[in-house]
Amino acid sequence: MDLSSQMVLFARVVDAGSLSAAARTLNQSPSAVSKQVSHLEDRVGVRLLNRSSSGISLTDEGQQFYERCSEIARSISDAEEMIVSLSEKPKGRLHVLATVAFGKSQVMPIMPSFLEKYPEVKLTIDLTDTRRDFTDDRIDLGILFTEQIEDQTLVARKLTHNKRVVCASPAYLERYGTPERFSDLKKHNYLRLSTVERWNDWHLEGGEFYPRRLPSNLETNSADAVYHAALAGIGVARLSTYLIAPDLASGRLVRLFPEYEDTRSDIYAVYSNRRNLSPKVRALIDHLVSELGPVPPWER
Repeated sequence: MDLSSQMVLFARVVDAGSLSAAARTLNQSPSAVSKQVSHLEDRVGVRLLNRSSSGISLTDEGQQFYERCSEIARSISDAEEMIVSLSEKPKGRLHVLATVAFGKSQVMPIMPSFLEKYPEVKLTIDLTDTRRDFTDDRIDLGILFTEQIEDQTLVARKLTHNKRVVCASPAYLERYGTPERFSDLKKHNYLRLSTVERWNDWHLEGGEFYPRRLPSNLETNSADAVYHAALAGIGVARLSTYLIAPDLASGRLVRLFPEYEDTRSDIYAVYSNRRNLSPKVRALIDHLVSELGPVPPWER
């Protein structure tokens, strides 16, 4: 047996707590396992285990050596799991989280091709703008914006960029006039999002501008509702181009301040920091990357 195999065996003996328990796990005889540990001790030149009728215990040198052997054993196990998962077919229930507006306008239209490619995957898609716990709610994958990612233990992979611009409906501008400068907004009604306060902050060159101080008679917990309120002529809103590009093109909404464009909030695939991604999650991330980037569909 080579050195690396003996090191992994040694780690498993320590983890099992006895030579006989390790032998059962490894499907070997206790004498064969004991012999390999002895060979390892001879090879490294120190005693690693104290053996007695009551069991085994680590020597000081054995404790330090075990920590390194355990790392190697974990690395090998992770590599084995990874290669097995790569060969597995995506299947089973996949719980996905997305915001209401992005989910309706961009995620749903690209799901038919995903389900056609992976017929054994069954999707549960939660559309919400409120914060959710990935662990408690058993969420496999979230499609979130920069300001929504607060848990630093989550892994985030960028899917595409996001642009936000200021807009209003022609009917609103006809009633209240068109603001020419940002200072004019003090005379206008601003539509707010209640769930993510940072969403309401506008970044201007040379400093921050906070529309939260502007007059507002409508606040909602969904960017999708803000969008429909803007279409209805209730007020001025800052919205993503993924949502309003067709409305700007058709004239249903009018872009204000053409020089202003907020690009600080990108769109990410977010998942818990597990050792290896399941095939179904990896397949969906690859599908999202392919469909949404590098140039997003609403800019093509």
